[in-house]
Amino acid sequence: MTQQVQVAVELDSKDLPAFCPNKAMPIWSSHPRVFLDFAANGLARCPYCSTTYRLKPGAVAHHGH
Repeated sequence: MTQQVQVAVELDSKDLPAFCPNKAMPIWSSHPRVFLDFAANGLARCPYCSTTYRLKPGAVAHHGH
């Protein structure tokens, strides 16, 4: 049995605020847009399609104003 490994989509500070589906996803795989909230470890997962997003080293997700 082959195990599929899902690679995280890497984002930089300029890509924030991040949302899924992202611009690279085909239209047929679309779902309602959801903005991603990154955890302290720099990871976020889409609640619809389970795509994992990761902030690149040095990227900062600003919370609040």
